[in-house]
Amino acid sequence: MRLFLLFLIVPLIEIALFVQIGGAIGLGWTLAIVVITAVIGTILVRSQGIAVLNRLRGSLDKYHDPTEPLVHGAMILFSGALLLTPGFFTDAVGFALLVSPVRSFLFERLRYNIRIRTAQGGPAPQQPDVIDGEYQEVDPDSAAQRPSGWTRH
Repeated sequence: MRLFLLFLIVPLIEIALFVQIGGAIGLGWTLAIVVITAVIGTILVRSQGIAVLNRLRGSLDKYHDPTEPLVHGAMILFSGALLLTPGFFTDAVGFALLVSPVRSFLFERLRYNIRIRTAQGGPAPQQPDVIDGEYQEVDPDSAAQRPSGWTRH
């Protein structure tokens, strides 16, 4: 139900903002702003995405918990989708998600609602050689009565 309301309310907000802003500054400037924010947003998403990927790689290389860089990366990806969507409200939310303190605040809020599990990694410990084999239990009484098959009588 929440998702339905989101898909209903966001376009209504966008339409209202387009009508208000378009009426105040004109159609040409309104469209120019939408295109310019998409271009600027794409550039910012790319640069911040690369930075987050580097932080993620550093976390994995040092065997640290990669949860925070992963969540930041997901928020930046979502931000890019919002910035490419034409509209003023989605652009405002998209640009807000590009601000690191905003993402950190949202991450801390999400942390309370989502159970996060961590895993420790590292080089595998050395184990002794293991030799696999098959066996068959033989009843000692019956084995003494017949030859083993390895020798001939």
